[in-house]
Formats: sequence, structure tokens, C-alpha cells
Amino acid sequence: MCGIVGYIGHRDAYPIIIKGLKRLEYRGYDSAGIMLYDGESMKVAKTKGKVSDLEEKAKEITQNGNIGIGHTRWATHGVPNDVNSHPHLSNSGDLVIIHNGIIENYEPLKKELIKRGYVFKSDTDTEVLVNLIEDVQKKDNLKLGKAVQIALNQVVGAYAIAVFDVKKPDEIVVARLGSPLAIGIGEEEFFIASDASPFIEYTSNAIYLEDEEMAIVRKNKSIKVRKIKDDSLVDPYVQELQMNLEQIEKGGYEHFMLKEIYEQPNVIKDTYRGRLLANKGIVQMAGVEDNIEKFLNAERIIIVACGTSWHAGLVAEYIFEEFARIPVEVEYASEFRYRNPIINPKDVVIAISQSGETADTLAAIKLAKEKGAFVFGVCNVVGSSISRETHAGAYTHAGPEIGVASTKAFTTQITILTLISLRLAKAKGTMSNSDFHRYLQELEVIPEKVAEALTTNDIAKMIASIYKDAPNCLYLGRGYNFPVALEGALKLKEISYIHAEGYPAAEMKHGPIALIDEKMPVIVVAPRQGHYDKVVSNIQEIKSRSGKIIAIVTKGDTQVKELADHVIEIPDTAEALTPLLTTIPLQLLSYHIAVMRGCNVDQPRNLAKSVTVE
Repeated sequence: MCGIVGYIGHRDAYPIIIKGLKRLEYRGYDSAGIMLYDGESMKVAKTKGKVSDLEEKAKEITQNGNIGIGHTRWATHGVPNDVNSHPHLSNSGDLVIIHNGIIENYEPLKKELIKRGYVFKSDTDTEVLVNLIEDVQKKDNLKLGKAVQIALNQVVGAYAIAVFDVKKPDEIVVARLGSPLAIGIGEEEFFIASDASPFIEYTSNAIYLEDEEMAIVRKNKSIKVRKIKDDSLVDPYVQELQMNLEQIEKGGYEHFMLKEIYEQPNVIKDTYRGRLLANKGIVQMAGVEDNIEKFLNAERIIIVACGTSWHAGLVAEYIFEEFARIPVEVEYASEFRYRNPIINPKDVVIAISQSGETADTLAAIKLAKEKGAFVFGVCNVVGSSISRETHAGAYTHAGPEIGVASTKAFTTQITILTLISLRLAKAKGTMSNSDFHRYLQELEVIPEKVAEALTTNDIAKMIASIYKDAPNCLYLGRGYNFPVALEGALKLKEISYIHAEGYPAAEMKHGPIALIDEKMPVIVVAPRQGHYDKVVSNIQEIKSRSGKIIAIVTKGDTQVKELADHVIEIPDTAEALTPLLTTIPLQLLSYHIAVMRGCNVDQPRNLAKSVTVE
């Protein structure tokens, strides 16, 4: 959450920063701002609202200069308004800062600075930090880099920052702890951003700062990276970027979310490509093969994740326990470290995160490692914090997911977790050879079946037009499709702001049935496989109470079709793989309802793509 963009070099900084901020809009934000240095003075424009509002505001300032920093803010300390927007200036006006994260001890620092005569205009922790840096700098007559290093050793919290000093106008100082920061390296120019998307068309080389590292980025000089704690020099690793410009553009779709829904056949195939060799009966994944004994000797698997990734973990719980016969617990990462969990050295902890930067999941990883568990990461972003913090892992190959509401990340996460469980089942002998080969063959053709499921778009759109104004929705599923019901409800509430709840279908009688009347749409995930007769009984109970039934069924179904008000058909597949298909019409339904309600589908209110603070 929040977005940082910076530039120092020979080009005009303004268009680079504005375009970069637009690329980071997917992260979620409520205000935006920019600072430009024109060779003589700093110009600052900032405003509540979107980057488009910032462009209007920036017409009031000179947009010249080869150095600049920009920011999109997701409010933590202080309401979204012009004053609380970034950048923030120090009291002297010489220093300017942009900041992602939270300074947890900002209050005592602020009180001390007020005693020293500092005055604060905003409610933010960030303004405290820039004045702390200025105070350190003035007390000991220090250069900016040293002052930043000393000041950061006094703060508690998380941050990615970029700081500029008008008295030292040929450099930008950046630092990171718990919030991602990338530095793009071009020809006599440097780019700074929360991720590589703002500078992908200018360079394919980048440095990703590690936690507790800072860098001084100078015009026409090499980068110096140092440890914040002891100021020691670090030899930075320059990474070649994997994404391309086409991946982060809409490609003719109205919204990124719709584009990403339609990308799922290809990205699922990309995720298993080279790992699944169905004709040879092989599943191979380096992160698993290199640590196979850890998995085979595991007394249990603990899955930690948040949001949609947690739902993927719930699907994996069913798959691991059925295929590999290993006990599985699925934990909210945000609760995991606060309840003093019992973790043993023979536990395997699987951490799932699209961004690889989720703060709660990173904290859970660190706790698990301290307790001696083997930690395996599943994430989508190459070089992300989770990929570096875990002992081993596997990347999904979903490509950049720009829409805040996750879609293709969910199905590729399930794909990876299914591959792992199949490999373990083979190694443990908990699945017959015939079943093993059947699942490999069925998984191999899943992309074609997902493509077929996408042909339900027009039906989903028609149903959306009927129920777009419903105040509440209930989602029901059983077995493997109970997590799909949770995910369907989450998608609807995230992007359309309709209250929705997911339940195991059998739990309906234990409370939610009281909500059902003729105004309540109930979405029932009812494929032919898995507890079908029981789900039919649940549908009959809804029908007898006049609820409106939207059913996701296997192609050719007749029994549910007679009871439901609307049906959406998906292709047949093995029971354990049904979530890869049943989730597709639910994504489409949520999308169309949100569009018809006039909601900002790609950037839902109050949400952020990458949650890098607690």
C-alpha cells in the first residue's frame, strides 16, 4: 500500500513520475503528491484524490527539472486530505520526504521535537520523521545520508522512504524496512519505485533493497548501499527484470480485473509448465525436490496467509490431507504470531502471498523460522521479501496482477499447491498410480476447461443485471468448494460493496437460514462431484423459503436446474480440481455487478493491493 516513484537523471522527471504513479494506482491510495527540483528550487504539489487530480494541481507549479519524487498515499495517521498527503517538508523547507509504512513511536518523537521548537502542520508520522532527520542533521552538521541513517536507528516501525535535500541537489537518499523499494539502473539515470512497473520501459536492471538497507542515489555516480544499523557497505545484487510493458497494460479490456480473469487459462498453464509432465507421470519442482525429506517427515503443514491467499490455503488443506495424508492447519497470518502458536521443528509452514510483501505473512514467517520450522513460500513476485525470507519456495507465474481484487493469483496459487500435494502423494504412496496419472492428465487440460468456463460471461452479466441492487448475498459450498464460496463472497464485497457471506452449505441451518427471504440471492456452488445430494437438499431448503438461487453446476446437470432460478454451467473435472473452475463464474458475477453499480473495479475504496503495514 502507498506508492513511491522517484527519478534522477537527464530526462524530464515530471512525466516519468506521473506515469509511474498511475502504474502504482493498483496498490490502493487516497491522495497523491509530487516534488520537482528545477535546478534552483523545489516545487511541491499534492492533493486528496487520484493521480488525475494531482495532474490538475500540478498545473499550478513549474513542471521542469531532472530530479523528482512522487507518492500515492493510503491513509494511516491522519485522514485523507491535502495537508496529510505526501511529500512532507521539514520545518526549514530544505528536506522533503515520501514514506510508505508506519512509524510506531512517532508520538514520543513528536513530543521531543515540539520541545525543541518544531512545528507540525499535518497529523502524519511522516512529518515527524523528516523533522527528526533534519534535527539530527543540524545538531551534528551531517550530510543527508548519515543523518538519515542515524534517525532511522531511532524509529520503530516499517518504512520505505525517499529523502531529498535542496542543499545537496544531486542525490536522493532511500531506505527500506518492511516495505518494498526498487532502484532501476539506467544509462546515467536512476529510477526509484515501490516495484519495477514504473520504470520497466526505461531499464531492465534493478536493485531491490533488503530490510534495513539504505542507498544514496547520485547523478552520474554509482549507487552506494549501506546497512542502516552500522553504516557498513553492501555489495548490491543487480537483478534482471522479468516483466514487460505489455503485462502491465489493459490490452483492450475495460478493466485490469477483467483482463486478469481472462488471462487465467494461460497463467495456469504458465504455472505448471516445466513442472507437470503428464505424459511421463512426473511432477518436478526444485523447491520441493531439494527439500523433499522435510515435507515427507512433516508431522503437519501449517499454511499462513491473508485474504484471497488464505482461501487458496483452505482449498490446499483439503487437497493435502486427501492426497498426501498430512494434517494441515490454515491460519490467518494476522492472528498467527499474536496467539503464541505451537510450532515444532518437524512442522512445515507454507506462506502464501501474491505480492510477497504482505506484512502479516512476513511476520508469521519470521516467527516460524525462530521456532525451527521449515518455511516454504508461494508468491507471484520475483525477488519479493517472502521469496528471500523463506527457506525455499515456488513462484506462481500469474504475471503482474494490477486489479486490487485478486483473481488469477488465486487460481495459480491453487495450481502450485495441487502440484506439491501430488508430488508428496507420489513420494509417500498415499495415492494409487492410476489416480496419480488421472490427476496429472486432468490438471493438464484444466486451462482449456477454464477457457470454457469463461464463456459463461454473458450469463453472469445477465444475472448481475437482476441482482446488482441486492443489499446482501449468501454464498454456499461444501468440501473443496466451501473455500470457493468464501472467495466468491469476498470478491463481491471487495469490489461492489454489497454485504456478502460465505458458509459451508450444511451450516446454513445453524443460523444463516434466518436471513433467507424472497429478496436474498443465494449463490450455491454445486458441481456434480462431492456431496452433491446434500447440496441439493440445501437448495430445496432455500427454495422452500423463497430465496433466489443462483447455482454453479456441472454441464448437463438436471436436478439442480429444476430448483434454481439461474444456473451457470462449468465443465466436468476431478473433484479436487473443481475450485479452479467454480471460481470463474463467481469472479465474472462480482465484476459485472460492480461495473453496473458504478464502482471503481480496479481500485476499490479503502483497499490496497500490497498490505505492507499491520
